Amino acid sequence: MTVKTITSSDKDAFNKQATHPLQSYEWGEFREKTGVKVMRIGEFEGSKLLRGYQVTIHTIPHTPFTIGYFPKGPLPDETMLKTLSEVGRAEKALFIKLEPNIEISPTSDAWRKKTRYNIRVPYKGLFTKYTFVLDLSKAEDELLKQMKEKTRYNIRLATRKGVTIKEETSEEAFHEYLRLTFETTKRQGFYAHNEDYHRLMWETLHKEGIAHLFTATYDGKVLVTWVVFLFNNTLYYPYGASSSENREVMASNLMMWEVIRWGKEHGATQFDMWGALPPDPDPKDSRLGFHRFKEGYGPRHTEFIGSFDLVLNPALYTLYTIADRIRWKILQSRA
Repeated sequence: MTVKTITSSDKDAFNKQATHPLQSYEWGEFREKTGVKVMRIGEFEGSKLLRGYQVTIHTIPHTPFTIGYFPKGPLPDETMLKTLSEVGRAEKALFIKLEPNIEISPTSDAWRKKTRYNIRVPYKGLFTKYTFVLDLSKAEDELLKQMKEKTRYNIRLATRKGVTIKEETSEEAFHEYLRLTFETTKRQGFYAHNEDYHRLMWETLHKEGIAHLFTATYDGKVLVTWVVFLFNNTLYYPYGASSSENREVMASNLMMWEVIRWGKEHGATQFDMWGALPPDPDPKDSRLGFHRFKEGYGPRHTEFIGSFDLVLNPALYTLYTIADRIRWKILQSRA
């Protein structure tokens, strides 16, 4: 077996075995446009790609050091950890954050206990540890039947009120997406990526058929906008925003249902809703309403194995962790 850099000629093979849109070749292209270094690594048997994955390299401001990020990849083995360690040290990385796209199981933690590499569980992860997954192989009437009664009622209500859902590609529709995105983040008091990030994401992933933009319109006004990803027969819901106006017409409920139907029509066999709270969530959690909204469609609550740091510089890793804790406390107080 040979380990070498993935090139554009390997793009199709790379994408076929990718475990998530964040491991797609196109996501790497998008991140490169934002100024992030992307390392695409392939394990080959002759000319055949056995396994490929990509890691982004992020600079630590005012230092010569970096951090690696490896989201939603396969479960690391010794070969992968060796390669990642070599790449990380060459890039002066303090650590590489690993967030495998692997559901938790009685044996899912065995890899970390057996490895000789310095793997630590961080105080916080970047990607959500939980999500909701809906089986789209079921017929529409089955999907409707498994929903909560209130969710079905809201879908019917939005339909009666004349809410319309449409897939869009125009610049005007994208402007509405941006407008509602920043309106939503301001209203809810959380941080979001800037306009350049969203625009580069859209331009790169829409062109390749991964990103799709939908709007929900009522009485001539766009009330809800979503960007969803369709990748390797799985539908994902990474970005959504809504207006504070006319919430009584339940546009978001109809949006979810029509996106589900669209995904089925386009070959998706499952729908990853891109995040959920833990089981028995805190009633005071500000995200509880969004969690309940997704839960209303009858998906399976899924837990991943979580976040791990492949530590390459233990002393500086400890200092970085302390500083990062302080930074997050400041950001949370400002929010």
